[in-house]
Amino acid sequence: MARFERRTVIVTGGARGMGATHARGFVAEGARVVIADVLDDEGKALAGELGEAALYRHLDVTDEQQWAALVEETTATFGAPTVLINNAGIGGSGTLVEEKTLEDWRRLLGVNLDGVFLGTRAVIPAMRGAGGGAIVNISSFAGLIGTPNAADYTTSKFAVRGFTKAVAMEVAPYGIRVNSVHPGYIRTPILGPLGDEVVHGKIALDRMAAPEEVTKMVLFVASDDASYSTGAEFVIDGGWSAGSPVGIGQTNSEYDVARA
Repeated sequence: MARFERRTVIVTGGARGMGATHARGFVAEGARVVIADVLDDEGKALAGELGEAALYRHLDVTDEQQWAALVEETTATFGAPTVLINNAGIGGSGTLVEEKTLEDWRRLLGVNLDGVFLGTRAVIPAMRGAGGGAIVNISSFAGLIGTPNAADYTTSKFAVRGFTKAVAMEVAPYGIRVNSVHPGYIRTPILGPLGDEVVHGKIALDRMAAPEEVTKMVLFVASDDASYSTGAEFVIDGGWSAGSPVGIGQTNSEYDVARA
């Protein structure tokens, strides 16, 4: 049997990029998937591609009324959601903290953090009634290390990591697991034409990842294969957060020369 046979999954930010790849992955493993996004044309096209096992619904993740309506409709159409992938997120302005506006700061945290909170809160009663479930919060390698010119984005992703741990402790008695996944540079539309050159010499695995590689991790974390994991970080960043890029592929003597 496929790992998600007869299970209902919600994927936010599911219309394109990693979210779309996650939606495809869950459908391939037997799930009924609700694709939630603000990109209506792309979301509808993806749902059409995936057939009867998928449904697209417009969702602003910062709107709690829309979340309540989404969970209600999901339950009526496919059954109670037992998997939530909090994938929706936006990038920062790429500026120094002294140059960031309060409006931009609040907008980013509204999507990247408030959206995770509202989605998690919305699905817990349904998951509890279904006897359990899994929530996977998509953080980032920026939720593990400091990233200059990205204080807003870094703050949001560290916060998602902490939120994940706190909620995992609260909902464990209901059979609900909550974990975070921390991707590095992934080849998605948000990066535009950028290629592997942006990571050369910076990480142990000297390339960007394909979205499908992250999806494999997400499917594992959401599945019963990870039944004893909760409140944990699952890192898929090519070694970015493992340490300094200085010394990658060098012997000790070469490293000493590099330091000199």
